[in-house]
Order: sequence, then C-alpha cells, then structure tokens
Amino acid sequence: MTMSVNIDWNNLGFAYMDLPYRWRAYWKDGEWYKEGLEEGKTFPIAEGAPALHYGQEAFEGLKAYRRKDGQIQLFRPDQNAKRMANSAERMLMPAYPEEKFVEAVVKTVQANADYVPPYGSGASMYIRPLLIGVGDNIGVSPAKEYIFTIFTMPVGPYYRDGLAPMPFVTSKYDRAAPYGTGASKVGGNYGGSLLPGEKAKKAGYGDVVYLDPATHTKIEEVGSANFYGIEKDTNKFVTPKSPSILPSITKYSIIHLAKERLGLEVEEGDVYVDELDRFAEAGAMGTAAVISPVSRIDHGDRSYKFYSDKEVGPITQKLYDELVGIQYGDIEAPEGWIVEVPEK
Repeated sequence: MTMSVNIDWNNLGFAYMDLPYRWRAYWKDGEWYKEGLEEGKTFPIAEGAPALHYGQEAFEGLKAYRRKDGQIQLFRPDQNAKRMANSAERMLMPAYPEEKFVEAVVKTVQANADYVPPYGSGASMYIRPLLIGVGDNIGVSPAKEYIFTIFTMPVGPYYRDGLAPMPFVTSKYDRAAPYGTGASKVGGNYGGSLLPGEKAKKAGYGDVVYLDPATHTKIEEVGSANFYGIEKDTNKFVTPKSPSILPSITKYSIIHLAKERLGLEVEEGDVYVDELDRFAEAGAMGTAAVISPVSRIDHGDRSYKFYSDKEVGPITQKLYDELVGIQYGDIEAPEGWIVEVPEK
C-alpha cells in the first residue's frame, strides 16, 4: 500500500478534511446522469434549492477500515444504501440505486485510499453520502433536480477519550415529533439537537438523552446514537423501539452479535426513564461513536448510575471488542457484512 500523505494518524480528531476525490451524480427529468468522481469540495446550487429552504435532503454515515494485511474494507454499506433509500422516500426524493450506492462508495474510497488510516492507529475513514434537492424552486414542493455526492475523510475517535464512560442528562427538548422524520436520517433532526447538546456539554455532560416526544417517559436516543442497557442478574440486552428512532446499523449489528456471539437475550421495547435502576451497564451505539459507555443519567432530581464512572462494563467491552474486531478484519464477520475495496 502507498501512504504518501503527511498525517499524524494517532492524533486525528473527528473533523472535516478536504480529500482529492468525491463521487457526484445528478438527477433531472427522471434519471441520473453525469455520474463519477470529481475534484473540488464545492459545487454551485440555485438560491431557490429546496434543500436550503425546506430541508429536502438526506445523508448517511459509514466507515472504511484498513486491515492488518493492508486491505481496505467497508462495514455493511448495503444497509446504508437501504436506509438512505428509505430516507429519500420519506422526503420525496429519488433514491440513488442501492447497487450503485455501494459501487460509488467503493470507488470513492479507492480513489482516496492513501487517506485510509493504517491498521493499529485506532482511526478509520469516515464516509458521508449526501442527497439534496436543488434547482429553481420557491414553493413548498419537491425539487425538480437533485445532487448525490459522497465525500470522505480520515477520523479518529468521535469522543476523544475513546471507550470511556460519560455522564448524560435527559432533555426537555424533543429530537423528533411523533410520526415525524425521526426514523429518517435527515438534517432537521440534527439541527434541532444543537442547542440541547450544547447546553448539556457546557454543564459537563457527554450529551443529552432524548425522551419520547409524546409522553417524555421513555428513552429514545442518546445524543445522535441509540441507547442500550444490560439488565442486572439476567444480562439481558435491552434497547428502545419506537417509530421515531433512527434504525441504527451499528445497533442492529450489535444486537446480532449479542445474540449470536455472546448468547445474550435481546429485548427491543419501551425503556422507561424511571426504571433505569434495572440496568448494570448502559451505553450508546452509532457509526461515529461505535459504542460509548454511559456512567450515569441524570433525570430531574434523580441520578441513575451504571457500572462505573471510570471503567467499562464487561459486556460492553466484549461487544465493543467483537464489533471493532470485525470492522478491522481481526474477527470473522457474519456473511455479507464486509465489502472489500480493490487496490487502485
């Protein structure tokens, strides 16, 4: 492999970086055209683009990893393709075909292969597919043109402290409305999270815990990740289920590993905030953070403490090791989870 770029791989943050190549595809009059790699991080769009005014857009996040033998691999990109298609359907946008999506991700990573961090650095390549409604439009209606793009960057851990327990606090703000766009990966869900997230971080928390928007009694998401708890005594893996939760690919991968590799019972259902004492361990799951242990959750005048404020719980550690081992090629993956990126 060629590693000609001058980057301190061991001290990467989670920040944007302008790499040489990105994938672009354009849609108009019912078809995709001009599909391929482009250079340059900017592109012009009309001032009336619905993405700018009405939030008609969707995005994804996935990663590429370099194995010990130097081979680059992707983790479940077909699931990102399916989820983006679902988000596009919700926002009345044409989905980029799923097979083309995976092929475009492969080609974009391949073109920027020198920027995939080396094995052992703890870093990876973050991949951001984005679909936006563009063209001249000002009425509240779907765009007549669309741009699909994929750009990449090497990143370190989302949380600088890595796999370290952090405290969280419940929020009075809602992440998404009942029957809204919570299950879609669209910008509006995240723009509204900036204020509560900032308030929580200034108060010394890792992020906020969002409760269900209808009753504010059940946990839905932890920041921009999915929640899980490990029950005391039974070691049951419990995670919320709701039509306003984003279906996390990391979450469903961990559910599979919890059942098939660790032999744990798994339950998806209501997780009431006033019953958090039932859990010995808790954490958040997502592409960026992978797994983030939760040391405690403050809710009103109650404080629910989990395994430790300094050490990672044993089941959380096993799940993390299994998942990361698969992603970096050290542990055999379930069939269909890995897509290799050919050398340039």
